[in-house]
Amino acid sequence: STSGNLDKRGTGDVYTMTVQEYLQATPWQRWRYRLFRHPMTLYLLGPFALFMIGYRIPMGISRRKPALLRSILYTDLAIAVYIAAIVALFGWKTLWFVYLPIQFVAGAVGIFLFYVQHQFEDSYWERDPRWEFLKAGLEGASYLRLPRVLQWLSGNIGFHHVHHLAPRIPNYLLEKAYREIPALQNAPTLTLKDALRVAVADLHLYDEERKHLVGFRDVAPLLKQ
Repeated sequence: STSGNLDKRGTGDVYTMTVQEYLQATPWQRWRYRLFRHPMTLYLLGPFALFMIGYRIPMGISRRKPALLRSILYTDLAIAVYIAAIVALFGWKTLWFVYLPIQFVAGAVGIFLFYVQHQFEDSYWERDPRWEFLKAGLEGASYLRLPRVLQWLSGNIGFHHVHHLAPRIPNYLLEKAYREIPALQNAPTLTLKDALRVAVADLHLYDEERKHLVGFRDVAPLLKQ
């Protein structure tokens, strides 16, 4: 895992600029970044861009590693067969008005859950020489305390920090690990109310000096200097 590593961003995370990078960027680059981080982009365009394009088209490292390439292509084939079966059995309307909306909502919820569990104000970020795996897991990913029904529906993903520290633990045992290992109970904890606030909060830039996320409004005066 490279979560929270400022020198290894861009793989499996929501790209986050530092304050210094933002200040040094061109106006066009800053505008693009602000557009990318806008909630409408993240939660409305994000599901389509990520799950229907980004994960379905071999790009980057997945094109160079045969195992990853095969996994993507086989999954694409399975999805194509599944969609064809839906159309054949239930028609195009079912595809457009039942299947695709369900996929979109599920994707938006997935992005929401992932985003809020890494993008809270005091989330851990560090440069490569000082980056620590344990700190990244315990301080860079949160425990999202959900109501029991939502915890079950989300497959215990609220115990996200446990997953980062030990990804081989199956989801149905994440809560057990959390209860039995006291150190895991010290992770940053978010309630559903906290998560909804973080989801739309102006926390888009990492301040390396103050060691926490800040907003575009916080750095706006610096752009005028």
